Amino acid sequence: MIKTRKAQIITCICMMIVLLLLLLSQRPVEEMIKYFPLDESISFDSATTELRLLHETGNDQYLIKWTSKSTLHDVIYLRQDVSLLYMDGRLKGMKGLWKEQEKDIKLELTFEESDSSHFQALSFHHGEAHYPNDEIKSIQQMSSDHLYVIDSPYSALESFREPSSSSQEEWRETIEKTTNQQLQFTWKEWLTASNIQADDYILIPFIDIVQFQEQPISQLSQEQTDKIIGQLWEGIYKEYILPISNQTKTKNQMMPLILIDKDLDHLIVLFSNEQNQLETLYQKISLSH
Repeated sequence: MIKTRKAQIITCICMMIVLLLLLLSQRPVEEMIKYFPLDESISFDSATTELRLLHETGNDQYLIKWTSKSTLHDVIYLRQDVSLLYMDGRLKGMKGLWKEQEKDIKLELTFEESDSSHFQALSFHHGEAHYPNDEIKSIQQMSSDHLYVIDSPYSALESFREPSSSSQEEWRETIEKTTNQQLQFTWKEWLTASNIQADDYILIPFIDIVQFQEQPISQLSQEQTDKIIGQLWEGIYKEYILPISNQTKTKNQMMPLILIDKDLDHLIVLFSNEQNQLETLYQKISLSH
């Protein structure tokens, strides 16, 4: 009787361990973007982000379509894309999707807004390719788009990316002046609160890191830059995107600021978390392969 009891207990414990291992093995796949050495044998057929003004909806409202998509020629183990949208320097929304054994991802959202604004979207397209002997490599690409929407009672609703008239140029300057003042004020507060000497760093608004898609960081190769950007997105996804994406709505957080140490020792990301409190993400820069 005692032996039977012991056997039952041991069996229950073993089943619990197996169940726990199964749960743990299934959890992280969709909850992280992980940088691995880049796979030079695979590249995206296309990776794009687009913002498009659709039409007025009445009551001084208009619709905007926000799309991010990426395609591969063949299926790979894991595909994961994330796209972030900012309106006048403040977080408007974020969307992400992961798929196993997939090649294409499309993120699409139509939303309603009002008033003249500058919309900016940045996407990170990512994938994992798994090979024999537990070898894992990743693929990555960034894309972005921006759109000025002019919603004035004195003229017809219009949108543009680059101004083609003096009126559009004036609107762009007005919107950018207001947005930049707010951003610079917030970033200065963040730097002061973090006791960071700005002169020691290259300061880059988060939306502008897309420039490093084809232009390396000063003093570095494109290969080294790609590694830094991939690791940067891994940290941003874990510390910034995931916590906020779990909230029912964003709190109009100001755009993060990226600081690259001029000695290329480390980088820092300053951002507001889901409680709109200042957070600091510190990452050591590793240039070795």
